[in-house]
Amino acid sequence: MKYSIRYSEAFKLKVVRELASGKFSSMAEASRAYGIRGQMTVRSWVKKYGRNDLLPKVMIVQNPDEQDEKEQLKRRIKELEKALTEVTVSDVMHRAYFDIVCEQAGITDIESVKKKVAKKLSKDP
Repeated sequence: MKYSIRYSEAFKLKVVRELASGKFSSMAEASRAYGIRGQMTVRSWVKKYGRNDLLPKVMIVQNPDEQDEKEQLKRRIKELEKALTEVTVSDVMHRAYFDIVCEQAGITDIESVKKKVAKKLSKDP
């Protein structure tokens, strides 16, 4: 039979406080001391109570080539996002111009005209 354990807020706070006070050297140690089974349970309490300072720190070590590549990729992403925005704005403008031209020409079945244009464009090399 599977069951879940529910911990009181007071208990959760006690574990987080004891971790903050240095009673335990890690979240895993606190979990073992109190028989808390979930691997991420204490971590979630630490986050819940805003004690991110108790979370393990991650240090990334990179050589200069990796850092340069990362910066180049960030710049490329920004360039692509800008290009996408420009194309999107251009597309919106062209659609609006198309609708205006159809309206001025007295064309009421705009969808039919769009289909004809698409068909013609697909045939042209």
